[in-house]
Amino acid sequence: MNRQAVYEKLQAVFEETFFDDFTFSEELTANDVDEWDSLVHVSLIIGTEKAFGIRFDAGEITSARNVGEMITMLEKHLKK
Repeated sequence: MNRQAVYEKLQAVFEETFFDDFTFSEELTANDVDEWDSLVHVSLIIGTEKAFGIRFDAGEITSARNVGEMITMLEKHLKK
């Protein structure tokens, strides 16, 4: 799966998780979305794992600082 395909699939997960109008981009962070709190973050991680058929480890969940870094992590998982 190339980066653009990962981006689009992750965007769909975000759209299912958040019912807010925001601009999805690789630079997007939790600080950019008012509703992105710890509970929503857990839902986002679970939704992402289900959508991509992967499991993040605890270190990965806390290390991604923005959507772009999350995409990079997903790409690594998908290459395994």
